[in-house]
Amino acid sequence: MGLRLRIVSPERVIFNGEVESVTAPGLSGEFQVLKDHAPFISCLDKGRVVYVDSEGRYEMMVSSGFVEVNKNNVSLCVEL
Repeated sequence: MGLRLRIVSPERVIFNGEVESVTAPGLSGEFQVLKDHAPFISCLDKGRVVYVDSEGRYEMMVSSGFVEVNKNNVSLCVEL
């Protein structure tokens, strides 16, 4: 796979592991992150975060947050 995702909220770590892709609600619209994506930081809008790993597809609703992508590491800090 090669893409490490960490999702945290103020209460707990929600997910920490390897994924194939992450889709999130940016302020300018939905975006997807795949392996070797360019580095960036963005705010998140209210919407659905979807991630796919070797076991399946998972989704969660978020009300806000931000994302950082750097060197195949994706960090989402979210409000649920």
